[in-house]
This record gives sequence, structure tokens and C-alpha cells, in this order.
Amino acid sequence: MTSAPPLPPAARDQLRAAVALREAGDAEGARTALLALSAAYPHDPEVAYQTAWAHDVLGREAAAVPFYETALAGVGALGADDRHGVHLGLGSTYRILGRYEEAVATLEAGLAAHPGDGALTVFLAMARHNTGAHHEALSALLTLLADTSTDPGVRAFRKAIAYYAEDLDRVETGG
Repeated sequence: MTSAPPLPPAARDQLRAAVALREAGDAEGARTALLALSAAYPHDPEVAYQTAWAHDVLGREAAAVPFYETALAGVGALGADDRHGVHLGLGSTYRILGRYEEAVATLEAGLAAHPGDGALTVFLAMARHNTGAHHEALSALLTLLADTSTDPGVRAFRKAIAYYAEDLDRVETGG
């Protein structure tokens, strides 16, 4: 894990302003400001994470990866919400770029740090599907559905869905 010195107050203000641009819908303006901050503070995990996010918002996933990786290297310096976002963003970005094994590893690490998180579970299921681990992917989604759905039909069969999520290939031989 890389350690970066804290951002000086002026840089922290610039970071807040860039995030505000992204949140206001000016992703390109945010990206430009964040690239300048990243050049000045190349090892700062928060700057790297926000720079990655700005690239992702613009559909520039390949350009986002090195920033996510920098953020992940310094993940201990980030708050819990940002650590969650780095795992989710990088895992999802790896997946969309066809880097499925890296996606699975990143999303599994995210789930280890944030057990039971629904978003990480869903993106991990997609990545597992891409690696051919269809059983694990569907089982995780069915378990999440059984645990969290408010749909009356799903709620009525919650126990059965959860039971079969554990063993999708179960065949009862009745008798």
C-alpha cells in the first residue's frame, strides 16, 4: 500500500471543486481539473479515485484503470465509502474491458471488505458469469433476491428461492 502525504488546503479545495463539477454534470470539466491535480499529486488515493470516476462517467474506462489502481494501492487512506467505490468502480471497469479474472479478484476483495453489499454482489455475479462460473453467479443473485426483494411473489417463495440458490442442480426423486 502506497502512502501519500495529505493534500494541502488549496489542493483539497480544488478537489472539492472538481467533484462539484462532476456532480453538476460537467464531467469533462471535472476530468480536466482532476488530471491537473493528478499530475501534481500522482500518489494521492482520493485524487486518483475521483479522477478515475470522472473518466468512467465519460465512458473512458481504459483511461480510468490506472487511476483506480493508484487509488486501490492507497486504499487505506480512503474512507469506507470511497474504498467501496474504488472496488466497485475498478471491478466493473475491468469487467467492461474484458479483464474478467481481475474483475472477479477486485470485486471479491471489495466484498471481503464490505460483506453482504448488494452492488458488489451483483457486479461480482456479472464478472463470474463472464468467466464461465454461471452457477456461482446465479446462486449469488438468487440469494440476494431472496434476501432483499420486496416483490410479493418473491417474498412468498423466499425460502424456496434461498434453498435452491444453495444447490441449483438439486433434483428431488420423490417417493
